[in-house]
Amino acid sequence: MYAAALISALVASAVAQSSTLCSQYASATSGPYSVNNNAWGSSYASSGSQCTYVDSLSSSGAAWHSTWTWAGANTQVKSYPNSGFTFTKKLVSQVNSIPTTATWKYSTTSINADVAYDLFTAADINHVTYSGDYELMIWLGRYGSIQPIGSQIATTTIGGTSWAVWFGGSSQKTYSFVASSPITSFSGDIKPFFTYLTNSQGFPASSQYLIDLQFGTEPFTSTGSATFTVSKWTAAVN
Repeated sequence: MYAAALISALVASAVAQSSTLCSQYASATSGPYSVNNNAWGSSYASSGSQCTYVDSLSSSGAAWHSTWTWAGANTQVKSYPNSGFTFTKKLVSQVNSIPTTATWKYSTTSINADVAYDLFTAADINHVTYSGDYELMIWLGRYGSIQPIGSQIATTTIGGTSWAVWFGGSSQKTYSFVASSPITSFSGDIKPFFTYLTNSQGFPASSQYLIDLQFGTEPFTSTGSATFTVSKWTAAVN
């Protein structure tokens, strides 16, 4: 039984690592990590397409790349190809740390797109994980004329980096932290972003569960084909 289980695991790993994901919500999973094509806003595009390719995927992290071409409104996100991490949900106030690393690059800067962490929280621990009461986005990169939801409300320094803080939304409240220039190699802890929101913006950490954690890019439009490459992504929720 052990040999059969080992063979099955190796086959599953090989399948995950060679996956080509082109359908709207195609995904691949290995251990706690996933890679997702997630072309959720493709109906807003006047033309275009996207495929995401798994370069490696295991219990120790993910590497992948996504090639896309989208035309349409510069104000509308077309997709969010991403890597995700599955964890035991807990109240944000009970989270000690969220260590993570992300190394990435874009093949062109002639795009309207952001590169961002995306986290959702909700008062209901069983809330769907693709939305929440609150959304925390950390924009490591911003290209073109795009901007986050809402308007800028503050500037703060976290992890030695200065971030513009944006806020917007109604039923789902979105906080976005935007770096002034692209951070293509990031290694740090996300928990201090929640600590800032709790102390300075009234975020209810003691009643909101962390329910989702992802990293990827939000394409809006491009003048041609663009490739977003993540050479290594890791995360944990402690």
